[in-house]
Amino acid sequence: MKLSRNLALSCELLAAHRLRTMLSILGIVVGVAAVVLMVSAGRGAEKRILDRIRDMGTDLIVVNAGQTRLIAGRQRQMASVTTLVPEDAESIRQGCPSVVSAAAATSRKMAARHEAETVNTSVVGMDVEGLRIRNIEMAVGRFFDADEGRGSRRVAVLGPTASRNLFGAVDPIGLRFRIGRVPFEVIGVARSKGVDANGADQDDIILVPLNTAMRRLHNVTYVDTVYARAQQSSLLNRAEGEIRELLRERHRLRDKPDDFTVQNQATLLETERETSGSMTLLIGSVAGISLLVGGVGILAVMLISIRERTHEIGLRRTVGATRRDIRNQFLLEATILAGAGGFLGVLLGISGAWGVSGLGYWETVISWSSAVVGFSFSVCLGMAFGVYPAIRAARLKPVEALRAE
Repeated sequence: MKLSRNLALSCELLAAHRLRTMLSILGIVVGVAAVVLMVSAGRGAEKRILDRIRDMGTDLIVVNAGQTRLIAGRQRQMASVTTLVPEDAESIRQGCPSVVSAAAATSRKMAARHEAETVNTSVVGMDVEGLRIRNIEMAVGRFFDADEGRGSRRVAVLGPTASRNLFGAVDPIGLRFRIGRVPFEVIGVARSKGVDANGADQDDIILVPLNTAMRRLHNVTYVDTVYARAQQSSLLNRAEGEIRELLRERHRLRDKPDDFTVQNQATLLETERETSGSMTLLIGSVAGISLLVGGVGILAVMLISIRERTHEIGLRRTVGATRRDIRNQFLLEATILAGAGGFLGVLLGISGAWGVSGLGYWETVISWSSAVVGFSFSVCLGMAFGVYPAIRAARLKPVEALRAE
């Protein structure tokens, strides 16, 4: 029997039992839609994390005091030391050919007060060069300058969250507040940067000159971090090696392990991409289990269909249809069911991803590859689960089939 005739007959038979047909493909629809939606949500989460890392600059190198290690793509502090000093940043800037600029920074959680409002926020001491390296931009007001840094002036730039927590909707420029017991004047509010790769709010921050933080607030002679910028992204690994060698020499480590950790953005991007990719694959695989349930549904429906159509099968065999014709007929019906379910599932998944993103609940990135894989897998699954019913139908003997009620 020709394929076109089989196809027309299969569509006619499936259309005659609309409710059963829809119920049989429901599992496939839900499975494919879940795969597309979950993978798109995972890709959206990955994009947000990678965009935040790129916002810091793709040529950024971060030197942390003490030893840290990555756990699930996140930095975890293992030990703190006090050997990293502001002079190290100057040495990196002058002694590392692949580095174009470097700046030291120190950070502590401290209480900030304005009138009756008291909030705990991150107070970061950083010089002007550090602001440029970190791509911190102003929303209103201005940054502190080099003279204010050298003079340990009590001026501050607030992040949007810190400004809102302290001053509400009031314009804070020119107003005074206290960090601990030290009074400060607000000279600017930074532009929003969202959360970082570790999930911390980068806007809940108060920026002050480095010397001011070290002398007036933290009372320390060392820093927590040195930010460095490579001449270009392709030189990140070389710059990291130069920084590591220079700091080991300055800190006289010799055979001792590093008392600092160097991490460049290329490594961080790759780590985050691998972690996010693994999570997306896991989520998509879990969602794909529902596809198997849909395949089992098709198997059950096809077996029921054989029992209902036993007389029809016997009649067709009597008038000349071969076993191959019967097998192909039922296999084609299973494939049509799975293909229709896969197509509807792709449409539902893409619509759901657009809807979730459009409503602002979650940023999604449509994964067309997962849509193609989901559709292809559903068709293959339908064919696989349709093989047994097709073979069973083909093995029915014409005489016995005609006797069946």
